[in-house]
Amino acid sequence: MSWQTYVDSNLVGTGQVSKAAIYGLNGSKWASSPAFELSGSEVQELVDGFQDTDKVRGSGVHIAGVKYLTLRADERSIYCKKGADGACIVKTTQAILVGLYNESIQPGSCTKVVEGLADYLISVGYVSVSLFLSLSFCHCTHADIVAQ
Repeated sequence: MSWQTYVDSNLVGTGQVSKAAIYGLNGSKWASSPAFELSGSEVQELVDGFQDTDKVRGSGVHIAGVKYLTLRADERSIYCKKGADGACIVKTTQAILVGLYNESIQPGSCTKVVEGLADYLISVGYVSVSLFLSLSFCHCTHADIVAQ
């Protein structure tokens, strides 16, 4: 499956993510929703935010030119919002998954989908992270992710 298929089908295609992108930790874009681009400095800010969670909690993050307030940040995930919109960003060893939600999507639904895809990718060994949550965290199975 191509990276674009993961964005189109497994993230945005669920109806629980309004826009999505996958970027390599080196800043390269692997796939994204149409007209959804992060600048190199925005990708670097997110990558650095997983290492310096206090900074990203204090200053927020920028995604596609919009500044978001950080709600939670740790080695694996950054959750942020701006008004009724928000984002779930998940880091793996090789990439970050960025999923946005809008006012018509429940934040937890977006989080479940983005975290679930990250867990799936980790489980098949393509991208791994030293700290990860099991698929049972999001009540997803491999078949659930693939079916979406």
